Amino acid sequence: MNSSTPLRFLLEPSDSRRLARLCGQYDEHLQLIERRLGVRISSRGAHFSIEGTAESCETAQSVISRLYDETARHLDLGVEQVHLQLREAGAEPMEPAPEGSAGEAAEFGVVRTKRMLIRPRGRSQQSYVRAITSHDVNFGIGPAGTGKTYLAVACAVAALEADQVRRILLVRPAVEAGEKLGFLPGDLAQKIDPYLRPLYDALYEMMGFEHVAKLIERHVIEVCPLAYMRGRTLNNAFVILDESQNTTPEQMKMFLTRIGFGSKAVITGDITQVDLPRGTASGLAQVVTFLEGVEGIGFTWFTARDVVRHPLVQRIVEAYEAFEHANPRDAAPPRRS
Repeated sequence: MNSSTPLRFLLEPSDSRRLARLCGQYDEHLQLIERRLGVRISSRGAHFSIEGTAESCETAQSVISRLYDETARHLDLGVEQVHLQLREAGAEPMEPAPEGSAGEAAEFGVVRTKRMLIRPRGRSQQSYVRAITSHDVNFGIGPAGTGKTYLAVACAVAALEADQVRRILLVRPAVEAGEKLGFLPGDLAQKIDPYLRPLYDALYEMMGFEHVAKLIERHVIEVCPLAYMRGRTLNNAFVILDESQNTTPEQMKMFLTRIGFGSKAVITGDITQVDLPRGTASGLAQVVTFLEGVEGIGFTWFTARDVVRHPLVQRIVEAYEAFEHANPRDAAPPRRS
């Protein structure tokens, strides 16, 4: 039901250049908000009027106000930022983060590093950071684009900078979707190195390229193929196992039993995207059947609603989920909703 009285508000301070960035070329940003929230937005300078349901109007006002705040910090405002604000507004309400210490902020899902402040996009990401903070071993399971790996790297960087751990290990199995690694030059570590690019990119963003390079040279940050983990005991380390759906049950057991004193492990993956040879069980799919509920181990489940990439990615994931539900024989192992 539409509200009888439009919601009117004023953006301050009035700045024509910031207002232009807010609205976008040909008002594309406002049109995106209208389509996503089912409202009608009118504006004259810094004066805005929104028509629609009371709830949608309030959400649209909140999104517009936050985007206007963004224009004060950024010279350009893209469709991606608009989408992310809409995504955050459409999620379940999150608890506000305090302005206190890094430890207090982590309890509310905010990760503070020396270079930046990483805020969660939605309740699932907030719960994920809290789980990483409060558990020695935590699983982040769900589709691509939900921030599982990025937030894990952020937590690792924050722990290293706070001297909670002495090193960071980035681990992943040497399995790729329909590809063979054998033809690539170099040893196993060099072959797998390009596939860890998302983790490198996150580290560079949070710590700077030169600093990361120095830490890798000093082995404070280590890139390690899963096969090289056998026989090791990891103390005082933050270990991230990425793409863990491509571990075998034996590999997953081997990895989990490497965890030593003062260490923390985050295991990320999507059990609907298993690239192991046909007939080979996924270690991730197996452990979710008996490890959930074990003291000291946390699980965070992401769904298509948590995707923070282009809105089309979310619709693609939802379409795949519907197909897999309707055609279980052709689908990958089911994921918990």
